[in-house]
Amino acid sequence: MTNQTVPVALKRWFLIHFAVDVLFAIPLFLFPLAFLTLLGWHSIDPFATRIVAAALFGIGIESFLGRNAPAQTFKNMLNLKIIWSGATIIGVALSIFQNIYPTTITQWLLLGTFVAFHILWVIWRIKIGKILS
Repeated sequence: MTNQTVPVALKRWFLIHFAVDVLFAIPLFLFPLAFLTLLGWHSIDPFATRIVAAALFGIGIESFLGRNAPAQTFKNMLNLKIIWSGATIIGVALSIFQNIYPTTITQWLLLGTFVAFHILWVIWRIKIGKILS
């Protein structure tokens, strides 16, 4: 790996992230009530759900489009992914612990998924920072 070369493993994680984001964004965007009811949601706002889907489309598709970009672009995208996943972790955790609705296994799985991606993105951000220095 030469200086400022983006590791292949990071490019693969960007493709995985693209697939996961789009896989969830499509039903959230097209069928928010049916999809979230299937996942055990108790209160569904299709308007807000489609905004979340749009964010998933944006971040996911940019992960695909930017998979061959230079290291600096990966650094910028990792910053965005860290901010998005970190804010989501806080928001989901607040919702779970406020106990407004019964907590479902789906909510815990969602929280776990965002925590896992957040840790992954922080690790890669540190590595990219070293590559760029």
